[in-house]
Amino acid sequence: MSGSARRDGTVERVASVERDGTVAGGAGLERTDFVQSVAKTLDVIQAFDAEHRDLTLSDVARRTGQSRASARRFLLSLEALGFVRSDSGLFSLTPRVLALGHAFLSSLRLPEIAEPHLKALSQRLGESTSASVFDGDDVVYVARIPARRIMSVGIRVGSRFPAYATSMGRVMLAFAPEPAREAYLARVGLEPLTDRTIVDADRLRTELEQVRRQGWAVVDQELAIGLRSVAAPVRNAAGDVIAAINASTTAQPGSEPMDRATIDDLVATADRISADLRHAYPDMEDEQPRWGQPR
Repeated sequence: MSGSARRDGTVERVASVERDGTVAGGAGLERTDFVQSVAKTLDVIQAFDAEHRDLTLSDVARRTGQSRASARRFLLSLEALGFVRSDSGLFSLTPRVLALGHAFLSSLRLPEIAEPHLKALSQRLGESTSASVFDGDDVVYVARIPARRIMSVGIRVGSRFPAYATSMGRVMLAFAPEPAREAYLARVGLEPLTDRTIVDADRLRTELEQVRRQGWAVVDQELAIGLRSVAAPVRNAAGDVIAAINASTTAQPGSEPMDRATIDDLVATADRISADLRHAYPDMEDEQPRWGQPR
Protein backbone atom coordinates (compact mmCIF):
# COMPACT_ATOMS: atom_id res chain seq x y z
CA MET A 1 0.00 0.00 0.00
CA SER A 2 2.94 2.29 -0.35
CA GLY A 3 2.63 5.34 -2.57
CA SER A 4 3.25 9.02 -3.06
CA ALA A 5 1.70 12.05 -1.42
CA ARG A 6 -1.28 13.62 -3.14
CA ARG A 7 -1.90 17.35 -3.24
CA ASP A 8 -4.54 16.96 -0.53
CA GLY A 9 -1.85 15.64 1.81
CA THR A 10 -2.90 11.99 1.91
CA VAL A 11 -0.71 9.17 0.63
CA GLU A 12 -1.66 7.65 -2.71
CA ARG A 13 -1.42 3.87 -2.34
CA VAL A 14 -0.17 1.83 -5.27
CA ALA A 15 -1.47 -1.44 -3.85
CA SER A 16 -4.69 -2.28 -2.05
CA VAL A 17 -6.54 -5.46 -1.15
CA GLU A 18 -9.53 -6.12 -3.38
CA ARG A 19 -12.68 -8.05 -2.50
CA ASP A 20 -11.57 -11.06 -4.54
CA GLY A 21 -8.50 -11.39 -2.36
CA THR A 22 -5.99 -10.08 -4.86
CA VAL A 23 -3.88 -7.01 -4.28
CA ALA A 24 -4.40 -4.14 -6.72
CA GLY A 25 -1.02 -2.97 -7.94
CA GLY A 26 0.52 -6.09 -6.47
CA ALA A 27 0.88 -8.20 -9.63
CA GLY A 28 -1.86 -10.67 -8.60
CA LEU A 29 -0.56 -11.10 -5.04
CA GLU A 30 -3.03 -13.03 -2.89
CA ARG A 31 -4.50 -11.59 0.27
CA THR A 32 -2.84 -14.32 2.37
CA ASP A 33 0.57 -13.30 1.02
CA PHE A 34 0.10 -9.58 1.58
CA VAL A 35 1.68 -8.28 4.81
CA GLN A 36 -0.23 -5.13 5.69
CA SER A 37 2.21 -4.12 8.42
CA VAL A 38 4.96 -3.85 5.78
CA ALA A 39 2.70 -1.70 3.58
CA LYS A 40 1.75 0.53 6.50
CA THR A 41 5.39 0.95 7.51
CA LEU A 42 6.25 2.08 3.99
CA ASP A 43 3.28 4.45 4.06
CA VAL A 44 4.70 6.08 7.19
CA ILE A 45 8.13 6.52 5.60
CA GLN A 46 6.61 8.00 2.45
CA ALA A 47 4.50 10.44 4.45
CA PHE A 48 7.68 12.52 4.72
CA ASP A 49 8.86 14.51 1.72
CA ALA A 50 10.60 17.76 0.82
CA GLU A 51 7.60 19.82 1.90
CA HIS A 52 6.93 17.73 5.01
CA ARG A 53 10.30 17.07 6.62
CA ASP A 54 8.95 17.28 10.18
CA LEU A 55 5.57 15.79 11.10
CA THR A 56 3.58 15.34 14.26
CA LEU A 57 1.93 12.04 15.10
CA SER A 58 -1.40 13.52 13.99
CA ASP A 59 0.17 14.63 10.69
CA VAL A 60 1.45 11.11 9.98
CA ALA A 61 -1.90 9.55 10.87
CA ARG A 62 -3.74 11.97 8.58
CA ARG A 63 -1.34 11.61 5.63
CA THR A 64 -1.36 7.79 5.80
CA GLY A 65 -5.00 7.30 6.68
CA GLN A 66 -4.01 5.31 9.78
CA SER A 67 -5.27 5.69 13.32
CA ARG A 68 -3.09 7.63 15.74
CA ALA A 69 -2.41 4.43 17.68
CA SER A 70 -1.31 2.58 14.56
CA ALA A 71 0.84 5.45 13.29
CA ARG A 72 2.45 5.74 16.73
CA ARG A 73 3.45 2.06 16.75
CA PHE A 74 5.06 2.27 13.33
CA LEU A 75 6.84 5.56 14.12
CA LEU A 76 8.26 4.18 17.38
CA SER A 77 9.35 0.99 15.62
CA LEU A 78 11.10 3.00 12.91
CA GLU A 79 12.70 5.18 15.58
CA ALA A 80 14.02 2.10 17.39
CA LEU A 81 15.52 0.87 14.10
CA GLY A 82 17.17 4.24 13.45
CA PHE A 83 15.08 5.32 10.44
CA VAL A 84 13.15 8.04 12.30
CA ARG A 85 14.07 10.56 14.99
CA SER A 86 11.78 12.57 17.26
CA ASP A 87 12.24 15.94 18.92
CA SER A 88 9.62 17.87 20.91
CA GLY A 89 6.74 15.99 19.35
CA LEU A 90 8.03 16.24 15.78
CA PHE A 91 9.17 13.20 13.82
CA SER A 92 11.62 13.26 10.89
CA LEU A 93 13.52 10.75 8.79
CA THR A 94 17.19 10.04 9.41
CA PRO A 95 19.87 9.52 6.75
CA ARG A 96 19.56 5.80 7.38
CA VAL A 97 16.52 5.68 5.06
CA LEU A 98 18.95 6.20 2.18
CA ALA A 99 20.04 2.60 2.72
CA LEU A 100 16.59 1.48 1.56
CA GLY A 101 17.19 2.99 -1.88
CA HIS A 102 20.90 2.24 -2.07
CA ALA A 103 20.40 -1.40 -3.03
CA PHE A 104 18.08 -0.38 -5.89
CA LEU A 105 20.40 2.34 -7.17
CA SER A 106 23.41 0.04 -6.81
CA SER A 107 21.66 -2.63 -8.87
CA LEU A 108 20.96 -0.24 -11.73
CA ARG A 109 23.42 -0.48 -14.53
CA LEU A 110 22.31 2.72 -16.21
CA PRO A 111 23.87 5.31 -13.83
CA GLU A 112 27.41 3.94 -14.02
CA ILE A 113 27.29 3.95 -17.83
CA ALA A 114 25.39 7.21 -18.23
CA GLU A 115 27.12 9.50 -15.75
CA PRO A 116 30.38 10.07 -17.71
CA HIS A 117 28.35 10.90 -20.81
CA LEU A 118 26.02 13.17 -18.85
CA LYS A 119 28.97 14.98 -17.29
CA ALA A 120 30.58 15.57 -20.69
CA LEU A 121 27.26 16.75 -22.14
CA SER A 122 26.72 19.10 -19.19
CA GLN A 123 30.17 20.61 -19.70
CA ARG A 124 29.57 21.12 -23.43
CA LEU A 125 26.14 22.69 -22.97
CA GLY A 126 26.68 24.43 -19.66
CA GLU A 127 23.33 22.96 -18.54
CA SER A 128 22.10 20.35 -16.05
CA THR A 129 21.76 16.80 -17.39
CA SER A 130 19.91 13.80 -15.98
CA ALA A 131 18.80 10.23 -16.56
CA SER A 132 15.56 8.65 -15.36
CA VAL A 133 13.52 5.46 -15.50
CA PHE A 134 9.77 4.89 -15.43
CA ASP A 135 8.37 3.93 -12.03
CA GLY A 136 4.64 3.47 -11.55
CA ASP A 137 3.18 6.53 -13.29
CA ASP A 138 6.20 8.76 -12.62
CA VAL A 139 9.74 9.28 -13.77
CA VAL A 140 12.43 8.77 -11.14
CA TYR A 141 15.86 10.36 -11.50
CA VAL A 142 18.71 7.83 -11.27
CA ALA A 143 21.57 10.12 -12.36
CA ARG A 144 21.99 13.90 -12.21
CA ILE A 145 24.74 16.36 -13.17
CA PRO A 146 23.65 19.81 -11.96
CA ALA A 147 24.83 23.01 -13.59
CA ARG A 148 26.18 25.77 -11.38
CA ARG A 149 23.03 27.87 -11.39
CA ILE A 150 19.81 28.20 -9.42
CA MET A 151 17.01 26.14 -10.93
CA SER A 152 13.31 26.77 -10.38
CA VAL A 153 12.82 23.16 -9.20
CA GLY A 154 15.03 21.26 -6.77
CA ILE A 155 15.99 18.02 -8.56
CA ARG A 156 18.28 15.27 -7.29
CA VAL A 157 18.77 11.51 -7.64
CA GLY A 158 15.58 9.93 -6.36
CA SER A 159 13.32 12.85 -7.33
CA ARG A 160 10.10 11.79 -9.01
CA PHE A 161 7.70 13.76 -11.16
CA PRO A 162 4.54 13.02 -13.16
CA ALA A 163 5.62 11.53 -16.47
CA TYR A 164 3.14 13.50 -18.58
CA ALA A 165 4.65 16.87 -17.60
CA THR A 166 8.33 16.00 -18.11
CA SER A 167 10.45 15.64 -21.23
CA MET A 168 11.90 12.27 -20.13
CA GLY A 169 8.45 10.98 -19.22
CA ARG A 170 7.08 11.94 -22.62
CA VAL A 171 9.93 10.22 -24.40
CA MET A 172 9.30 6.98 -22.50
CA LEU A 173 5.53 7.23 -22.94
CA ALA A 174 5.92 7.93 -26.65
CA PHE A 175 7.88 4.70 -27.15
CA ALA A 176 5.80 2.60 -24.76
CA PRO A 177 3.58 -0.15 -26.25
CA GLU A 178 0.28 1.41 -27.30
CA PRO A 179 -1.83 -0.59 -24.77
CA ALA A 180 0.43 0.57 -21.91
CA ARG A 181 0.34 4.16 -23.14
CA GLU A 182 -3.47 4.16 -23.45
CA ALA A 183 -3.83 2.55 -20.03
CA TYR A 184 -1.65 5.32 -18.59
CA LEU A 185 -3.73 8.05 -20.22
CA ALA A 186 -6.95 6.46 -18.96
CA ARG A 187 -5.60 6.02 -15.45
CA VAL A 188 -3.70 9.20 -14.71
CA GLY A 189 -5.34 12.50 -13.94
CA LEU A 190 -3.63 15.20 -16.00
CA GLU A 191 -3.42 17.99 -13.45
CA PRO A 192 -2.10 21.46 -14.40
CA LEU A 193 1.24 21.97 -12.70
CA THR A 194 1.59 25.35 -14.44
CA ASP A 195 -0.64 27.28 -16.84
CA ARG A 196 1.35 25.67 -19.67
CA THR A 197 0.83 22.02 -18.71
CA ILE A 198 -0.96 19.88 -21.28
CA VAL A 199 -3.99 18.46 -19.48
CA ASP A 200 -6.07 17.30 -22.45
CA ALA A 201 -5.53 13.60 -23.21
CA ASP A 202 -6.07 13.96 -26.97
CA ARG A 203 -3.63 16.85 -27.16
CA LEU A 204 -1.10 14.82 -25.19
CA ARG A 205 -1.58 11.86 -27.57
CA THR A 206 -0.79 14.15 -30.49
CA GLU A 207 2.30 15.42 -28.69
CA LEU A 208 3.48 11.86 -27.96
CA GLU A 209 3.01 10.89 -31.62
CA GLN A 210 5.20 13.83 -32.60
CA VAL A 211 7.84 12.80 -30.05
CA ARG A 212 7.86 9.26 -31.43
CA ARG A 213 8.31 10.53 -35.00
CA GLN A 214 11.13 12.97 -34.23
CA GLY A 215 12.87 10.92 -31.54
CA TRP A 216 13.05 13.58 -28.82
CA ALA A 217 10.80 15.73 -26.62
CA VAL A 218 10.91 19.34 -25.48
CA VAL A 219 8.85 20.46 -22.48
CA ASP A 220 8.72 24.19 -21.92
CA GLN A 221 7.66 25.28 -18.41
CA GLU A 222 4.97 22.61 -18.03
CA LEU A 223 6.49 21.08 -14.89
CA ALA A 224 7.52 24.42 -13.39
CA ILE A 225 7.64 27.99 -14.62
CA GLY A 226 11.19 28.86 -15.60
CA LEU A 227 12.20 25.23 -16.37
CA ARG A 228 12.72 24.04 -19.94
CA SER A 229 14.13 20.63 -20.93
CA VAL A 230 14.75 18.34 -23.87
CA ALA A 231 14.97 14.54 -23.62
CA ALA A 232 15.98 11.57 -25.77
CA PRO A 233 15.49 7.80 -25.32
CA VAL A 234 17.99 5.22 -24.07
CA ARG A 235 17.54 1.73 -25.53
CA ASN A 236 18.59 -1.80 -24.61
CA ALA A 237 20.07 -4.38 -26.98
CA ALA A 238 16.62 -5.24 -28.32
CA GLY A 239 15.92 -1.62 -29.16
CA ASP A 240 13.37 -1.14 -26.39
CA VAL A 241 13.34 2.25 -24.66
CA ILE A 242 14.26 1.52 -21.03
CA ALA A 243 15.21 5.02 -19.84
CA ALA A 244 15.72 8.60 -20.98
CA ILE A 245 18.23 11.40 -20.55
CA ASN A 246 17.64 15.13 -20.66
CA ALA A 247 19.25 18.53 -20.55
CA SER A 248 17.43 21.27 -18.67
CA THR A 249 17.86 24.99 -18.45
CA THR A 250 16.18 28.06 -17.06
CA ALA A 251 13.69 29.67 -19.44
CA GLN A 252 14.27 33.38 -19.32
CA PRO A 253 11.51 35.73 -20.56
CA GLY A 254 11.84 36.10 -24.31
CA SER A 255 14.45 33.34 -24.60
CA GLU A 256 14.40 30.93 -27.54
CA PRO A 257 13.39 27.25 -27.25
CA MET A 258 16.07 24.55 -27.31
CA ASP A 259 18.28 25.04 -30.36
CA ARG A 260 18.88 22.26 -32.86
CA ALA A 261 22.55 21.86 -31.95
CA THR A 262 21.60 21.14 -28.32
CA ILE A 263 18.98 18.62 -29.40
CA ASP A 264 21.39 16.87 -31.77
CA ASP A 265 24.08 16.68 -29.08
CA LEU A 266 21.60 15.21 -26.59
CA VAL A 267 20.30 12.60 -29.05
CA ALA A 268 23.86 11.61 -29.97
CA THR A 269 24.71 11.28 -26.27
CA ALA A 270 21.67 9.06 -25.69
CA ASP A 271 22.77 6.88 -28.61
CA ARG A 272 26.28 6.56 -27.14
CA ILE A 273 24.85 5.56 -23.76
CA SER A 274 22.64 2.97 -25.48
CA ALA A 275 25.65 1.58 -27.36
CA ASP A 276 27.73 1.36 -24.17
CA LEU A 277 24.89 -0.42 -22.39
CA ARG A 278 24.62 -2.95 -25.21
CA HIS A 279 28.34 -3.66 -25.15
CA ALA A 280 28.76 -3.75 -21.36
CA TYR A 281 25.49 -5.52 -20.55
CA PRO A 282 24.21 -7.52 -23.54
CA ASP A 283 21.80 -9.33 -21.20
CA MET A 284 19.81 -6.10 -20.87
CA GLU A 285 17.91 -7.28 -23.95
CA ASP A 286 15.83 -9.26 -21.46
CA GLU A 287 15.17 -6.23 -19.24
CA GLN A 288 11.84 -4.68 -20.16
CA PRO A 289 10.33 -1.41 -18.98
CA ARG A 290 7.55 -2.00 -16.44
CA TRP A 291 5.01 0.50 -17.66
CA GLY A 292 2.64 1.55 -14.91
CA GLN A 293 4.16 -0.84 -12.36
CA PRO A 294 6.45 -0.13 -9.40
CA ARG A 295 9.98 -1.23 -10.24
